[in-house]
Amino acid sequence: MLSSTPSATSSATSTKPATHAVQDPCMSPQPERAKTSSSLVGQKSIPTSSRPQTTTTCSASVLTSKTIDNKIRKNILHSWRGILKACKEKDVGTIGEIPVSDFLDIAEKFNLDLKEGEINHITTKYDFKKNGRFAYYEFLQSSILLLKPQESSLLQRVIIQKPQKPLSPGPQTTSFFSAMLRIQPQILHCWRPMKRTFKSYDESHTGLLNIADFRQVLREYSITPTEEELFNVLEYYDKTLSSKISYNDFLRAFIQ
Repeated sequence: MLSSTPSATSSATSTKPATHAVQDPCMSPQPERAKTSSSLVGQKSIPTSSRPQTTTTCSASVLTSKTIDNKIRKNILHSWRGILKACKEKDVGTIGEIPVSDFLDIAEKFNLDLKEGEINHITTKYDFKKNGRFAYYEFLQSSILLLKPQESSLLQRVIIQKPQKPLSPGPQTTSFFSAMLRIQPQILHCWRPMKRTFKSYDESHTGLLNIADFRQVLREYSITPTEEELFNVLEYYDKTLSSKISYNDFLRAFIQ
């Protein structure tokens, strides 16, 4: 009896420290859980912090592209006719493209004042076939004409209303660009009264005019495109051959 009591007491004593060792917060198992938790938080924070940097980089790239385009547009506003003529002289096959080196020589001749980054931007943007040739017609039309819709903010004043139905344009041929670029100075000089005249012919207020009325309005403002030029303009603005043309779409191409 006496010998069994100490053994029971010693066994009980030996089990208690083990129990305290498991429950003791200073032991190693719980710190390991804390490390695991902190490591997971660190893993989550990496992509979260990287996302704003990507967004900022993309928006900065778009902003830089727009800034370069706006600068070029201002620089060629009064010299684009000479640039077009010089490009045509280099374009022996009349394909609307010339070697990049030839375009850079023309840009230097007309003092476009292009920096290295700006040169890389436009030569990459307008080398559609990646063959070292510069699509000068597309370059000039994007700088002079506004054939592609632009995003407008709520604070921006609407000069010409957008059509109720989206424009489904026809082909942008070299002949079409030539016709639009030739009449561009005349349109800029009188587009406001011309817009009112278009509306006066549009009795049904559809935003559309038949070809005869459209041509008559142009004549009233001494704009006389040739038959070929008129055909190319109509081919773009009347893709469905409805014999109707949206005069707002036509005017919007010249107003930026």
